[in-house]
Amino acid sequence: MCELLGMSANVPTDICFSFTGLVKRGGDTGPHRDGWGITFYEGKGCRSFKDPQPSCESEIAELVKAYPIKSKAVISHIRQANRGGVSLENTHPFTRELWGRNWTYAHNGQLSDYQGLPTGDLLPIGETDSEKAFCWILAQLKLHFQCKPSDLTCVFELLARCGDTLREKGVFNMLLSDGEYVMAYCSNNLHWLTRKAPFGKARLIDEDMVVDFQQETTPDDVVTVIATRPLTEGEPWVKLNPGDFVVFKHGDIVFERLLPPAVTQASGD
Repeated sequence: MCELLGMSANVPTDICFSFTGLVKRGGDTGPHRDGWGITFYEGKGCRSFKDPQPSCESEIAELVKAYPIKSKAVISHIRQANRGGVSLENTHPFTRELWGRNWTYAHNGQLSDYQGLPTGDLLPIGETDSEKAFCWILAQLKLHFQCKPSDLTCVFELLARCGDTLREKGVFNMLLSDGEYVMAYCSNNLHWLTRKAPFGKARLIDEDMVVDFQQETTPDDVVTVIATRPLTEGEPWVKLNPGDFVVFKHGDIVFERLLPPAVTQASGD
């Protein structure tokens, strides 16, 4: 299956270190050779880089690794195709407008019986189950809310229920962001890690690379990284349980729906 990478930070931060580890899994240390993409937010705007080539061989990926784009919210994905051919239109992340903001989404997993999901006027461009599910999620938000609520708790609760519905159709690990919040839904495999003072060193699992974050940060920095599998060794990665839904803003958790252990065991994939 695919792998996900996301970041939420309280100051503009580059994701070169984590992205370097992810890129290696795109056809070198992992089988995800069917494309990759990454979206960086800058205020209400965003810039995306996508390539249907393996990330480990992509010159565009080398550019992103070498150019430290700083952002407070990032969504990235490497693909192992199962629904839809290997092409640019089927390459994650996908982006759509809602409530005057760019929403970016990436999915790891495979769904069945998804073709009938109603998407209203939001039509998929490619052929993937992932993009179809994204259009359905945004259609649900438009159906339940005429405009963006002042209190987003109800939005987060609806998104968690949408994740539950899609998890019933298969494996559904998701990262979703509007540039302010980074949202993570776990079906079977998703981890997160928050780095804050006192900072230490970290070593990538997939590449011989070490960073001393004390030299790269200030004492006030808070940076959370979300990944399908831990990207570093020796750091306290937190594994989400099936059905967990967590929302980060500026690196901190602002909403979480964690299922009780009994429900988690009964619903595990």
